[in-house]
Amino acid sequence: MSAPQSVRLRVFSLNCCGVIGSGLAVFSKHRIEDALLYQYSLNGYPYMVHHGDWFGGKAVGLVILNVCGMKAHVYVTHLHAEYSRAKDDYLPHRTVQAWELLNFIRHTSADADLVVLGGDLNMHPQDLGTRLLRAHTGLRDCYAETDTFHGCEDGITLIADNPFTKKKDLLPFEKGIRIDYILIKGSDRVCVRCESMSTTKGSVPDKPFPYSDHESLTSQLLLQRSDCMDGRVRQRDSSDTGAPVCERVEVVSEARGVVKEGLHQTERLRLLAMCVLAVGLALLLLPATALPWFYPHGHCALSYALLGLLGVLGLAMVVSGALLYVLFTTQLKALNGTEASMKLSAVNLRGSNGGCWEEEEGTEMEAPASLSHPPPHGGARSEQPTLLDCEE
Repeated sequence: MSAPQSVRLRVFSLNCCGVIGSGLAVFSKHRIEDALLYQYSLNGYPYMVHHGDWFGGKAVGLVILNVCGMKAHVYVTHLHAEYSRAKDDYLPHRTVQAWELLNFIRHTSADADLVVLGGDLNMHPQDLGTRLLRAHTGLRDCYAETDTFHGCEDGITLIADNPFTKKKDLLPFEKGIRIDYILIKGSDRVCVRCESMSTTKGSVPDKPFPYSDHESLTSQLLLQRSDCMDGRVRQRDSSDTGAPVCERVEVVSEARGVVKEGLHQTERLRLLAMCVLAVGLALLLLPATALPWFYPHGHCALSYALLGLLGVLGLAMVVSGALLYVLFTTQLKALNGTEASMKLSAVNLRGSNGGCWEEEEGTEMEAPASLSHPPPHGGARSEQPTLLDCEE
């Protein structure tokens, strides 16, 4: 066996967002032709300091690679964490992030030969955000279709035995959960499939600690020019989405319901911020109105100190209430914009399927079978497939 050769990697940091950075980066042995970073409009709450998602500034990064003459769009992302399965206060934020992620991919990958998305989605395979993302982009889960898998049981990437993980946070999933993914999609020019996939298994070799609180993923992808592939494979890889229209309408309607609940929740929080602001103004005005009464009666210094403390408390409440009001107003605009975008998407999906759904009542009828035209068969010469290693 020959000694392993070192590989020169090109590094591109996508960490320039939020207060402390998104933590996103891409290491590639292929040429990086372009890059782009988009920060999600909702990222949690700054007063939840112990969670820290707002300070990180969750985002999605895109790098465009030249892989043996093929244009590969590689996306990396990290969505908001789920801190409680039973009471997930961040579900509307994560749903909005999933919607912005899928639209970012759809609008930036039109000319791509290959699309790869890797990252910590903080969502289970059957969660709403995951279904929304896959249904509207046509991305396929490498774990679900790989020929060979080596790693943790059931592809788990957040295992209970990890010393950096609190087991109670994983309940009711005692072994762990799968929330990290490598998703792929080809085009009408390139077909892609996952040949093998693996994950790390706990500790670093010969060390008592793991690389991270998550297990890393590695995939080996097989790329092949579409002109030498079966027509059905080519159609699967080139379609914008593999989900039927009725399924896409159903999942986007479910997502709209979650976003609407987020709207109601944020409206209540903004009302609370207005109350804090009003009480703060009252406390701030109290010393100014009471001081003329205290002065001629010669009250002790303790009374003046009490008035001063009330003034300071009032000022703090005014500042906090005003900042929270601005925060929640901004979040309401983001939620309203997302809900409107989802509504537009649902209307267009219904229209594209012959208008067989009632928009307001939400009743559905069976959609007519779509007609697919077989791709033309040419006499193109077969080309050797290309192997590509993907690591998240």
